Amino acid sequence: MKVGIIRCMQTEDYCPGTADFKAIRNKTGVFAGVEEEIELVGFTNCGGCPGKRVALRVKELLRRGADTVAFASCVRKGTPIGYPCPFADAMRALVERTVGEEVRLLDHTH
Repeated sequence: MKVGIIRCMQTEDYCPGTADFKAIRNKTGVFAGVEEEIELVGFTNCGGCPGKRVALRVKELLRRGADTVAFASCVRKGTPIGYPCPFADAMRALVERTVGEEVRLLDHTH
């Protein structure tokens, strides 16, 4: 699995992504049960609210070799600030419309 992670731009000041990287390394969270080797291809933000730039970011991750994109826990669960993204569903739908079957999408990394 070659994964790219999309995170919330609002939480970048609070979170350096260490829990996401640990989840990949230890195959926990959304990566639990993954048998194959996991390679992190990229780690980027959504582009800011309301997430309209997420499709461009995902296309770039695909161009750089990702076959899987995970939305970080800050997007779906709101960690570490306790505020899930109100645009999470719209961002996922936009990605699905834009790249369709080209990518496997995962929610909340840890």
